[in-house]
Amino acid sequence: MKLVFATNNANKLAEIKQLLPQHIELLSLKDIGCTEEIPETENTIEGNAWLKAKYVKEKYGYDCFADDTGLEVKALNGAPGVLSARYAGESKNNQANIAKLLDELADKEDRRAQFKTVIALYFDGEQKDFTGICPGQISHELRGEGGFGYDPIFVPQHQSKTFAEMTAEDKNLISHRALAFKQLLNYLNTKK
Repeated sequence: MKLVFATNNANKLAEIKQLLPQHIELLSLKDIGCTEEIPETENTIEGNAWLKAKYVKEKYGYDCFADDTGLEVKALNGAPGVLSARYAGESKNNQANIAKLLDELADKEDRRAQFKTVIALYFDGEQKDFTGICPGQISHELRGEGGFGYDPIFVPQHQSKTFAEMTAEDKNLISHRALAFKQLLNYLNTKK
């Protein structure tokens, strides 16, 4: 079974490949010759996931899935949310995004947050979506060298380490992306 993961994010691709069963061959956008930046113009996480999956299915004809992820911070009314990658500007700079978020939370006691991933799937003529949510809180400082994005400041619920302090294997047991992806895999396993 071949599936395209509609992402140019090498970190996401590596994370998902670790979770894939042997019978699924994962293709990247690069593998199918898609070099253009797929626009993310929707105002919801779900909308952006569907936009990317639809783009690949319509333009390249492959069964595919796409994800979109946002960090939703309670004290900031759900921000950065759908704008998580571009929170500090169009350059998608992780350090700038983290600095802006920590600055905006400097005087806030409530540091509750959640990561939300939505995976949109076009497969075998059907459309499905899968949602994974990982609740937690924002730390006061960066901790850890692993992961990517907001991982150095996100401490999952019932954990003492940030995602960036965890091994990839430990993160993949509880992360938002892993939870959504497990739902996707359960669905695909019924289609062997």
